[in-house]
Amino acid sequence: MIVKMKFISITGPKDDIDRVAGQYLSKYEIQLENAVSELKTVQNIAPFAESNPYKEIVQKASVLVDSLSDAGSGEEMNLSIDECIALINQLEEKLSPIVEEQKRLQETAVKYRASLNDIAHFRDLHYNIESIMNFKHVKYRFGKIALEYYDKFEQYIDNDLHTIFHKCQSDSDYVWGVYFVLATEADQIDAVYSSLHFERFYLKGDYKGTPNEAYNELESAMKEVEEQIDKLEKERNHILSHSATKLRFAKERLAMASENFDIRKLAARTLNKKETFYILCGWMSEEDAAAFTYEIEGDEKVHCIIEEDTKHTQPPTKLKNPKLFKPFEMFVRMYGLPAYHEFDPTIFLALTYTFIFGAMFGDVGQGLLLFVGGALLYRFKKMDLAAIISCAGIFSTLFGFLFGSVFGFENVIDAMWMRPISHMTNLPLIGRLNTVFIIAIAFGMVLVMGTMIINIINGLRIHDIESAVFGTNGVAGLVFYLSVAVTILLFMTGHKLPAVVILIIMFVIPLLIIAAKEPLTALLEKKPKLIEGGVGMFLTQGFFELFEVLLSYFSNTLSFVRIGAFAVSHAAMMEVVLMLAGAENGASPNWIVIVLGNLFVCGMEGLIVGIQVLRLEYYEFFSRFYKGTGREFKPYTK
Repeated sequence: MIVKMKFISITGPKDDIDRVAGQYLSKYEIQLENAVSELKTVQNIAPFAESNPYKEIVQKASVLVDSLSDAGSGEEMNLSIDECIALINQLEEKLSPIVEEQKRLQETAVKYRASLNDIAHFRDLHYNIESIMNFKHVKYRFGKIALEYYDKFEQYIDNDLHTIFHKCQSDSDYVWGVYFVLATEADQIDAVYSSLHFERFYLKGDYKGTPNEAYNELESAMKEVEEQIDKLEKERNHILSHSATKLRFAKERLAMASENFDIRKLAARTLNKKETFYILCGWMSEEDAAAFTYEIEGDEKVHCIIEEDTKHTQPPTKLKNPKLFKPFEMFVRMYGLPAYHEFDPTIFLALTYTFIFGAMFGDVGQGLLLFVGGALLYRFKKMDLAAIISCAGIFSTLFGFLFGSVFGFENVIDAMWMRPISHMTNLPLIGRLNTVFIIAIAFGMVLVMGTMIINIINGLRIHDIESAVFGTNGVAGLVFYLSVAVTILLFMTGHKLPAVVILIIMFVIPLLIIAAKEPLTALLEKKPKLIEGGVGMFLTQGFFELFEVLLSYFSNTLSFVRIGAFAVSHAAMMEVVLMLAGAENGASPNWIVIVLGNLFVCGMEGLIVGIQVLRLEYYEFFSRFYKGTGREFKPYTK
């Protein structure tokens, strides 16, 4: 059901808005509306133009809390806003030198790590690297060459060029090394090396001793820097841990203060030279509104006006259903929330969805699997879909007893009602037909008439006479559809049909009313023009609309055959599983095939049936009475 809402306007001294938000509004669910937009007809009001003073301090507090070793939560403490701000600033001031030193050391560590990576590939060069870099008449080039080119490269270099190549290390992709060449021939030799896929590498940084000695020295320095960083981190954690409880509370308190301050984005202020007031507008549930007004009775600084409704905005929709039906709100939200004055279809959907699912998927064993599996998944994962599956499993189990099916075996228990695949009924003109098809169509027709009644109630509630009385799913449509259902029932059971005059009244008059719904509505609403576009256009349009109405009644009714079809197909699929397991003649079955077959049918057919039932809900039921144009109730505290 939809919770009844109240539109409230709260006003008081401008400087008191934070106290009201923290002391009162934070306790209740209230969806705030833009007060300036709501009160556009009121003069001398303007929006607040203040920036949030808590935003920066909340960011600082969040960084500090994120640094704590355990997340935890802020225990209730007696700290004012000013004390919370002072605590954050003191901690930041105390930790600032540590953080700066950590940052400097981390930058040093990055440089050391880069130098280590550079020199690591040349550790097999046993020569002072500083001396190499100071050669005057000989040039050096550090670099690498892809392994696939190295053999050809080595042969060509050794035979034809005045150069020395010293191979250092290699991996699965490259060979690393350094070559030496006379300064006078450097340009020519560099070009040759480049053509042989040699990639030059530039060493960065000051290295002393051989590459291996330089590497060991850098590694030692790196280790020392990392130890200093760890020491500073422990010191930082030690300082934070002593104030952890206060820090968490301060962060939560400041975050709430920041959120409450942001109420100003939706508030209005009066432009008065003597005294300035704030104005807040929004929606509350009837229960919360009553509790709120009772709480502020003794507060002289707060004034509240409550309205049943407002012409400015459509009330938001807040759903409140029993716990058993609440998971089915997921399907309603997928289609669209009901408007405030609309019928909430959650309970109707829950009952019809699970009942139809059970009829299409009737099996005691597989139903229990769905019930238990869905219940466990909902218990540990809190998934709404799992709860829906579990409820559908209950009805699958019940219909399994009615159909006498346990994991596909139909010789374990007797059918309490009938077996879908074999039960037949003789009908006039049609002959023998599977009974479940007849029952499915009859059940569908009853549900369609039920949705028409809901549409009539919805239409009368919102004063939509055209939809409630003259529409396809209104009184006229209900009379016609009910007349067709009664006539078919009388004919199929061999009873005498009503007289022709009565049939004309039952069939023709409702159709004429549906065709003339627009001029009839205009007549009731006393509009000057009854027909738009001329009589000829009206008659042509009315003819085709009636044809479409009759076709939709017929096709929508036949759509319910799928309920019986899936009940029969489920039994047929399980017969195939039993046949593959060798159990069709009472022989000892292959239990592996039985188990795998049941799991396959349970998973695949369960998914298909679930989708088909949802299709029936949306296209055959919701389309008749439900629009789903509501907007969700969103409290500012959430």
